[in-house]
Amino acid sequence: QVQLVESGGGLVQAGGSLRLSCAVSGSTRNINAMGWYRQAPGKQRELVATVTSGGSTHYADSVKGRFTISRDNAKNTVYLQMNSLKPEDTAVYYCNAAKVVVGIPYNYWGQGTQVTVSS
Repeated sequence: QVQLVESGGGLVQAGGSLRLSCAVSGSTRNINAMGWYRQAPGKQRELVATVTSGGSTHYADSVKGRFTISRDNAKNTVYLQMNSLKPEDTAVYYCNAAKVVVGIPYNYWGQGTQVTVSS
């Protein structure tokens, strides 16, 4: 099992910044990729950014140039630096860990942290 605990959400004005953290514990071996997803009220959960074990990153078009995902392997922590926040970034943000064990994919999720951007 993998446990994920997010922190760093809150209320911020448009144009402001927040940094989300995701502490990873448990069976962290073979985690291939970590990511952040978000879900706004009435909408489906969507990918925000991912980072692989090799350090490759991928971003949703809506956050490119504003958000940065990073990981500190020594601390087993993944971060999401969010700059130039917009009201449409308001959502619950979830941390995700993906691993494959003997060919079977597993996905683990944190409990989520609320980000609210006021106009």
